[in-house]
Amino acid sequence: MGKPRVFVSRRIPDAGLNMIVNKCDAEVWPDELPPPRDMIMKKIRGMDGILSLITDHIDGDVMDAAGERLKIISNYAVGYDNIDVTAATERGIVVANTPGTVTESTADLAFTLLLSAARRIGEGIDHVRMGKWQTFKPMELLGKDVHHATLGIIGMGRIGMEVARRARGFDMEILYYDHRMRPEKGSPVGAVMCSTMEELLTRSDFVSLHVPLNGKTRHLINRNTLEQMKPTTVLINTTRGPVVDTNALYDALVSGQIAYAALDVTDPEPLPKDHKLTTVPNCLIVPHIGSATIETRSKMAVMAAENLVAGASGRTPKHVVNPDLPARRR
Repeated sequence: MGKPRVFVSRRIPDAGLNMIVNKCDAEVWPDELPPPRDMIMKKIRGMDGILSLITDHIDGDVMDAAGERLKIISNYAVGYDNIDVTAATERGIVVANTPGTVTESTADLAFTLLLSAARRIGEGIDHVRMGKWQTFKPMELLGKDVHHATLGIIGMGRIGMEVARRARGFDMEILYYDHRMRPEKGSPVGAVMCSTMEELLTRSDFVSLHVPLNGKTRHLINRNTLEQMKPTTVLINTTRGPVVDTNALYDALVSGQIAYAALDVTDPEPLPKDHKLTTVPNCLIVPHIGSATIETRSKMAVMAAENLVAGASGRTPKHVVNPDLPARRR
Protein backbone atom coordinates (compact mmCIF):
# COMPACT_ATOMS: atom_id res chain seq x y z
CA MET A 1 0.00 0.00 0.00
CA GLY A 2 1.42 3.39 -0.99
CA LYS A 3 1.70 6.48 1.14
CA PRO A 4 -1.46 8.57 1.62
CA ARG A 5 -1.72 11.59 -0.67
CA VAL A 6 -2.13 14.97 1.00
CA PHE A 7 -2.18 18.65 0.10
CA VAL A 8 -0.63 21.20 2.47
CA SER A 9 -2.01 24.64 1.70
CA ARG A 10 1.04 26.59 2.95
CA ARG A 11 4.52 25.91 4.23
CA ILE A 12 4.47 25.32 8.00
CA PRO A 13 7.40 24.97 10.45
CA ASP A 14 9.73 22.08 9.67
CA ALA A 15 8.88 20.26 12.90
CA GLY A 16 5.53 19.34 11.36
CA LEU A 17 6.25 19.61 7.65
CA ASN A 18 9.08 17.06 7.74
CA MET A 19 6.77 14.57 9.41
CA ILE A 20 4.21 14.99 6.64
CA VAL A 21 6.75 14.77 3.82
CA ASN A 22 8.30 11.62 5.32
CA LYS A 23 5.04 9.77 5.86
CA CYS A 24 2.87 11.01 3.00
CA ASP A 25 2.95 11.71 -0.70
CA ALA A 26 2.66 15.44 -0.04
CA GLU A 27 2.17 18.44 -2.26
CA VAL A 28 2.96 21.71 -0.49
CA TRP A 29 1.71 25.05 -1.79
CA PRO A 30 4.97 27.01 -2.24
CA ASP A 31 3.73 30.59 -2.23
CA GLU A 32 3.61 32.92 0.77
CA LEU A 33 0.02 33.91 -0.01
CA PRO A 34 -2.80 31.35 0.27
CA PRO A 35 -3.86 29.35 -2.78
CA PRO A 36 -6.93 30.75 -4.55
CA ARG A 37 -10.14 28.79 -4.11
CA ASP A 38 -10.08 27.36 -7.62
CA MET A 39 -6.52 26.18 -7.05
CA ILE A 40 -7.47 24.47 -3.79
CA MET A 41 -10.27 22.65 -5.62
CA LYS A 42 -7.81 21.56 -8.27
CA LYS A 43 -5.01 20.51 -5.91
CA ILE A 44 -7.26 18.58 -3.53
CA ARG A 45 -8.59 16.18 -6.18
CA GLY A 46 -7.81 12.60 -5.30
CA MET A 47 -6.21 13.52 -2.00
CA ASP A 48 -6.64 11.56 1.23
CA GLY A 49 -6.18 14.66 3.33
CA ILE A 50 -5.61 18.39 3.40
CA LEU A 51 -3.82 20.56 5.92
CA SER A 52 -5.67 23.87 5.82
CA LEU A 53 -5.09 27.28 7.36
CA ILE A 54 -7.67 29.74 8.67
CA THR A 55 -7.33 31.63 5.38
CA ASP A 56 -8.67 28.60 3.45
CA HIS A 57 -12.46 28.38 3.18
CA ILE A 58 -13.22 24.66 3.06
CA ASP A 59 -16.90 24.07 2.28
CA GLY A 60 -18.94 21.27 0.79
CA ASP A 61 -18.02 22.19 -2.78
CA VAL A 62 -14.32 21.91 -1.97
CA MET A 63 -14.88 18.56 -0.26
CA ASP A 64 -16.82 17.27 -3.24
CA ALA A 65 -14.08 18.44 -5.58
CA ALA A 66 -11.64 16.30 -3.59
CA GLY A 67 -13.61 13.14 -4.28
CA GLU A 68 -14.32 10.02 -2.26
CA ARG A 69 -10.77 9.57 -0.99
CA LEU A 70 -10.80 12.63 1.27
CA LYS A 71 -10.73 11.43 4.88
CA ILE A 72 -9.28 14.32 6.91
CA ILE A 73 -9.21 18.10 7.04
CA SER A 74 -6.49 19.05 9.50
CA ASN A 75 -6.70 22.72 10.41
CA TYR A 76 -3.51 24.50 11.43
CA ALA A 77 -5.38 26.46 14.09
CA VAL A 78 -7.47 26.07 17.19
CA GLY A 79 -10.47 27.80 15.65
CA TYR A 80 -12.15 26.16 12.66
CA ASP A 81 -14.74 28.70 11.51
CA ASN A 82 -13.12 28.48 8.05
CA ILE A 83 -14.41 24.90 7.68
CA ASP A 84 -18.01 23.81 7.13
CA VAL A 85 -17.93 21.13 9.83
CA THR A 86 -21.53 20.10 9.16
CA ALA A 87 -20.74 19.43 5.50
CA ALA A 88 -17.68 17.43 6.50
CA THR A 89 -19.65 15.35 8.98
CA GLU A 90 -22.32 14.61 6.39
CA ARG A 91 -19.60 13.30 4.09
CA GLY A 92 -17.86 11.25 6.77
CA ILE A 93 -14.77 13.48 6.72
CA VAL A 94 -12.83 14.03 9.94
CA VAL A 95 -12.09 17.63 10.93
CA ALA A 96 -9.19 18.12 13.35
CA ASN A 97 -7.62 21.15 15.01
CA THR A 98 -4.79 22.07 17.39
CA PRO A 99 -6.41 22.74 20.79
CA GLY A 100 -4.33 24.14 23.61
CA THR A 101 -1.35 25.07 21.48
CA VAL A 102 -1.93 28.82 21.28
CA THR A 103 -3.35 29.48 24.74
CA GLU A 104 -0.48 31.10 26.58
CA SER A 105 1.06 32.86 23.57
CA THR A 106 -2.27 34.46 22.68
CA ALA A 107 -2.83 35.48 26.29
CA ASP A 108 0.65 37.04 26.28
CA LEU A 109 -0.25 39.08 23.21
CA ALA A 110 -3.65 40.09 24.59
CA PHE A 111 -1.96 41.50 27.65
CA THR A 112 0.74 43.10 25.50
CA LEU A 113 -1.99 44.89 23.55
CA LEU A 114 -3.73 45.90 26.78
CA LEU A 115 -0.54 47.47 28.15
CA SER A 116 0.39 49.04 24.83
CA ALA A 117 -3.02 50.65 24.43
CA ALA A 118 -3.13 51.81 28.04
CA ARG A 119 0.22 53.56 27.72
CA ARG A 120 -0.27 54.64 24.07
CA ILE A 121 2.87 52.86 22.92
CA GLY A 122 1.99 52.95 19.22
CA GLU A 123 1.44 56.68 19.31
CA GLY A 124 4.67 57.13 21.26
CA ILE A 125 6.69 55.24 18.66
CA ASP A 126 5.16 57.36 15.89
CA HIS A 127 5.85 60.48 17.93
CA VAL A 128 9.57 59.75 17.99
CA ARG A 129 9.82 58.60 14.38
CA MET A 130 7.99 61.71 13.14
CA GLY A 131 10.35 64.03 15.01
CA LYS A 132 7.68 65.34 17.39
CA TRP A 133 9.64 64.58 20.58
CA GLN A 134 10.83 68.03 21.65
CA THR A 135 11.10 67.81 25.43
CA PHE A 136 9.44 66.33 28.49
CA LYS A 137 5.87 67.64 28.53
CA PRO A 138 3.69 67.01 31.60
CA MET A 139 0.49 66.69 29.55
CA GLU A 140 1.78 64.76 26.55
CA LEU A 141 0.63 61.21 25.64
CA LEU A 142 -1.09 60.60 28.96
CA GLY A 143 -2.36 57.04 29.22
CA LYS A 144 -4.22 54.91 31.76
CA ASP A 145 -3.01 52.98 34.77
CA VAL A 146 -3.39 49.24 34.45
CA HIS A 147 -2.69 48.35 38.08
CA HIS A 148 -5.89 48.25 40.19
CA ALA A 149 -8.04 48.85 37.09
CA THR A 150 -11.01 46.62 36.21
CA LEU A 151 -10.59 44.04 33.44
CA GLY A 152 -13.66 42.47 31.84
CA ILE A 153 -13.11 39.17 30.03
CA ILE A 154 -15.78 38.00 27.61
CA GLY A 155 -15.36 34.24 27.17
CA MET A 156 -13.67 32.47 30.08
CA GLY A 157 -12.13 29.58 28.16
CA ARG A 158 -8.46 28.59 28.14
CA ILE A 159 -7.18 31.90 26.81
CA GLY A 160 -9.50 34.01 28.94
CA MET A 161 -8.25 32.16 32.03
CA GLU A 162 -4.61 32.84 31.11
CA VAL A 163 -5.33 36.53 30.55
CA ALA A 164 -6.93 36.63 34.00
CA ARG A 165 -3.83 35.05 35.51
CA ARG A 166 -1.68 37.76 33.98
CA ALA A 167 -4.05 40.45 35.26
CA ARG A 168 -3.59 39.20 38.82
CA GLY A 169 0.02 40.33 38.67
CA PHE A 170 -1.23 43.89 38.19
CA ASP A 171 -3.74 43.65 41.06
CA MET A 172 -6.60 44.17 38.63
CA GLU A 173 -10.21 43.54 39.53
CA ILE A 174 -11.25 40.76 37.15
CA LEU A 175 -14.79 40.37 35.86
CA TYR A 176 -15.95 37.85 33.31
CA TYR A 177 -19.00 36.94 31.30
CA ASP A 178 -19.42 33.55 29.68
CA HIS A 179 -22.59 32.38 27.94
CA ARG A 180 -22.21 28.98 29.62
CA MET A 181 -22.50 30.69 33.02
CA ARG A 182 -19.76 28.75 34.81
CA PRO A 183 -19.22 30.37 38.22
CA GLU A 184 -16.45 27.88 39.03
CA LYS A 185 -14.29 29.16 36.18
CA GLY A 186 -13.38 32.32 38.04
CA SER A 187 -12.31 30.74 41.30
CA PRO A 188 -8.69 29.82 40.37
CA VAL A 189 -7.96 33.41 39.35
CA GLY A 190 -10.24 35.31 41.70
CA ALA A 191 -12.51 36.51 38.88
CA VAL A 192 -16.12 37.51 39.48
CA MET A 193 -18.79 36.31 37.08
CA CYS A 194 -21.24 38.88 35.73
CA SER A 195 -24.78 37.69 35.14
CA THR A 196 -25.08 39.83 31.99
CA MET A 197 -22.64 41.18 29.45
CA GLU A 198 -24.05 44.66 29.99
CA GLU A 199 -22.96 44.51 33.65
CA LEU A 200 -19.42 43.66 32.57
CA LEU A 201 -19.30 46.38 29.91
CA THR A 202 -20.54 49.15 32.19
CA ARG A 203 -18.04 48.30 34.96
CA SER A 204 -14.85 47.49 33.01
CA ASP A 205 -11.92 49.77 32.23
CA PHE A 206 -10.52 47.17 29.81
CA VAL A 207 -12.56 44.62 27.84
CA SER A 208 -10.81 41.60 26.31
CA LEU A 209 -12.61 39.29 23.88
CA HIS A 210 -12.06 35.51 23.93
CA VAL A 211 -15.06 33.89 22.24
CA PRO A 212 -15.18 31.64 19.16
CA LEU A 213 -16.66 33.05 15.97
CA ASN A 214 -20.12 31.65 15.24
CA GLY A 215 -23.62 32.87 14.47
CA LYS A 216 -24.16 34.09 18.01
CA THR A 217 -20.87 35.95 18.41
CA ARG A 218 -20.63 37.66 15.02
CA HIS A 219 -20.83 41.40 15.79
CA LEU A 220 -21.13 40.63 19.49
CA ILE A 221 -19.52 44.03 19.92
CA ASN A 222 -21.76 46.42 18.02
CA ARG A 223 -23.18 49.92 18.32
CA ASN A 224 -25.40 48.93 21.22
CA THR A 225 -22.70 47.19 23.25
CA LEU A 226 -20.16 49.92 22.53
CA GLU A 227 -22.64 52.45 23.95
CA GLN A 228 -22.70 50.45 27.18
CA MET A 229 -18.96 50.92 27.72
CA LYS A 230 -17.34 53.80 29.59
CA PRO A 231 -15.84 56.59 27.46
CA THR A 232 -12.49 55.60 29.01
CA THR A 233 -12.75 51.92 28.02
CA VAL A 234 -10.02 50.10 26.09
CA LEU A 235 -11.22 47.20 23.90
CA ILE A 236 -8.85 44.31 23.07
CA ASN A 237 -9.63 41.71 20.40
CA THR A 238 -7.38 38.67 19.84
CA THR A 239 -10.10 36.21 18.83
CA ARG A 240 -11.67 36.77 15.37
CA GLY A 241 -12.26 40.02 13.52
CA PRO A 242 -16.00 39.66 12.82
CA VAL A 243 -16.75 39.42 16.55
CA VAL A 244 -16.54 43.22 16.36
CA ASP A 245 -18.60 45.39 14.00
CA THR A 246 -15.80 47.34 12.31
CA ASN A 247 -17.94 50.30 11.27
CA ALA A 248 -19.44 50.65 14.73
CA LEU A 249 -15.97 50.47 16.29
CA TYR A 250 -14.62 53.16 13.98
CA ASP A 251 -17.48 55.50 14.86
CA ALA A 252 -17.03 54.81 18.59
CA LEU A 253 -13.32 55.60 18.44
CA VAL A 254 -13.72 58.77 16.38
CA SER A 255 -16.58 60.12 18.50
CA GLY A 256 -14.88 59.33 21.80
CA GLN A 257 -17.54 56.84 22.80
CA ILE A 258 -14.67 54.59 23.90
CA ALA A 259 -11.06 55.58 24.45
CA TYR A 260 -9.01 52.99 22.59
CA ALA A 261 -8.98 49.70 20.73
CA ALA A 262 -6.13 47.22 20.31
CA LEU A 263 -6.67 44.58 17.64
CA ASP A 264 -4.78 41.47 16.58
CA VAL A 265 -7.65 40.51 14.26
CA THR A 266 -9.81 42.61 11.98
CA ASP A 267 -12.77 42.46 9.61
CA PRO A 268 -11.80 42.40 6.80
CA GLU A 269 -8.54 40.57 7.27
CA PRO A 270 -6.01 41.54 6.22
CA LEU A 271 -7.00 45.14 6.71
CA PRO A 272 -6.16 47.26 3.61
CA LYS A 273 -3.52 49.89 4.33
CA ASP A 274 -5.95 52.65 3.35
CA HIS A 275 -8.82 51.33 5.50
CA LYS A 276 -10.43 54.04 7.61
CA LEU A 277 -9.55 52.19 10.84
CA THR A 278 -5.83 52.70 10.10
CA THR A 279 -6.34 56.48 10.21
CA VAL A 280 -7.53 56.48 13.81
CA PRO A 281 -4.69 57.29 16.25
CA ASN A 282 -6.44 55.59 19.17
CA CYS A 283 -6.54 52.21 17.43
CA LEU A 284 -3.53 49.89 17.63
CA ILE A 285 -3.55 47.12 15.01
CA VAL A 286 -1.14 44.20 14.59
CA PRO A 287 -1.37 41.51 11.85
CA HIS A 288 -2.90 38.45 13.57
CA ILE A 289 0.23 37.43 15.50
CA GLY A 290 -1.36 35.94 18.61
CA SER A 291 0.30 32.57 18.09
CA ALA A 292 3.39 33.95 16.32
CA THR A 293 6.20 32.56 18.42
CA ILE A 294 8.67 29.94 17.23
CA GLU A 295 7.67 27.55 19.99
CA THR A 296 3.91 27.87 19.54
CA ARG A 297 3.83 27.72 15.75
CA SER A 298 6.07 24.63 15.91
CA LYS A 299 3.72 22.94 18.40
CA MET A 300 0.81 23.74 16.10
CA ALA A 301 2.70 22.26 13.15
CA VAL A 302 3.44 18.99 14.95
CA MET A 303 -0.14 18.57 16.16
CA ALA A 304 -1.63 19.42 12.76
CA ALA A 305 0.81 17.03 11.07
CA GLU A 306 -0.02 14.20 13.48
CA ASN A 307 -3.72 14.76 12.85
CA LEU A 308 -3.19 14.81 9.08
CA VAL A 309 -1.03 11.69 8.92
CA ALA A 310 -3.34 9.69 11.17
CA GLY A 311 -6.53 10.72 9.36
CA ALA A 312 -5.11 10.28 5.86
CA SER A 313 -3.93 6.80 6.85
CA GLY A 314 -7.42 5.83 8.01
CA ARG A 315 -6.75 6.16 11.72
CA THR A 316 -8.56 8.43 14.16
CA PRO A 317 -6.57 11.58 15.06
CA LYS A 318 -6.24 12.67 18.67
CA HIS A 319 -7.93 16.02 18.20
CA VAL A 320 -11.22 15.58 16.34
CA VAL A 321 -13.75 18.39 16.10
CA ASN A 322 -16.61 16.19 14.82
CA PRO A 323 -16.33 12.80 16.58
CA ASP A 324 -19.92 11.73 15.85
CA LEU A 325 -19.38 10.78 12.23
CA PRO A 326 -21.23 8.28 10.09
CA ALA A 327 -19.10 5.43 8.72
CA ARG A 328 -15.74 7.01 7.98
CA ARG A 329 -14.13 6.77 4.57
CA ARG A 330 -11.33 4.25 4.31
